[in-house]
Amino acid sequence: MNTIIFLLIKALDIYLWIIIATVMMSWLVVFNVLNTRNRWVYQFCDFLNKATNPVVMRLRRFIPPMGGIDLTPMVMMFGIYVLQGFLYSLLR
Repeated sequence: MNTIIFLLIKALDIYLWIIIATVMMSWLVVFNVLNTRNRWVYQFCDFLNKATNPVVMRLRRFIPPMGGIDLTPMVMMFGIYVLQGFLYSLLR
């Protein structure tokens, strides 16, 4: 049981880093540092979006953008931290 919980915690860690990478890539594209016409950049952005969009789209139904800022990644990160805290408490 401890192994399963530990693997869930690590999977949530990986997903957290995917969320952070998605946010950073979106900023780099918006500020024209990266160009999505580059095939590698496009594929990487597409991978990140496909990994995060199922959860993001569900949360965007309840959390609208405020002042042009999308808060759903922060809500997702907070949810991951809460879930990890719960899983860590199960390990003890």
